[in-house]
Amino acid sequence: MQLNPLNISVSERVEQLNARYAHHGATAVLERALTDSQVGRVTLVSSFGAESVVLLHMISIMDRSTPVLFVDTQMLFPETMAYQVELAERLHLTDVRTITAEDAAVAMDDPDGTLHQFSTDACCNLRKTVPLQNALDGFDAWITGRKRFQAGTRAALAFFENEEDKRIKINPLAHWAPEDVKDYMDNNRLPRHPLVAQGYPSIGCAPCTSPVAEGEDPRAGRWRNQDKEECGIHFVNGKMVRGPIAQTDTPEGAEQ
Repeated sequence: MQLNPLNISVSERVEQLNARYAHHGATAVLERALTDSQVGRVTLVSSFGAESVVLLHMISIMDRSTPVLFVDTQMLFPETMAYQVELAERLHLTDVRTITAEDAAVAMDDPDGTLHQFSTDACCNLRKTVPLQNALDGFDAWITGRKRFQAGTRAALAFFENEEDKRIKINPLAHWAPEDVKDYMDNNRLPRHPLVAQGYPSIGCAPCTSPVAEGEDPRAGRWRNQDKEECGIHFVNGKMVRGPIAQTDTPEGAEQ
């Protein structure tokens, strides 16, 4: 009797996947993850932010019917909302799902829309983390656009991570450098988020995102002057979710 790959624990599958794909490039990791029996049902979670178009474009070529989850916190820039519609149409994505917090939850916890002024963590949890976790219930794995260079909390990012033994997180671009992202966008003539030209290299909710000066860290404009680097969707029960770190770490170049 053949063993169902999904009957193996998430931690075992993550370990095996990282070992198998350790020397693969981003496009190979993504393409194979979409059909690998050890990964299961996959969705792409996209903010339609500054660099989101890279994975969205890859998905549109590999399988444009892949579900794409877009979390609308109802506090996003108008430019982000317009960009989301533009990309979905231009790339012919056929299953983009807009996720929002439940009206009752917002009415109870943030009736006047000022929660972010008192607790950005509570606001992110209400408007982003909880809605996304609910939307992910039907999937075995989700694709993220996180990269090692983006923050200290991501410095040891692996291609595959174990999310609290419930599902797998796939980070195809984990080893990419900023120039790899730029080259991919340039080579494929992909449209930029309109706020990038205005000094926003990392784009979140409007109240908590500010322009970044030359020489600053690209994510310096996110929750500026706060001890906060992540919105919360990459935490579970308040803790960072980390996958196994590969024994050998070979940087990758740009995808061809």
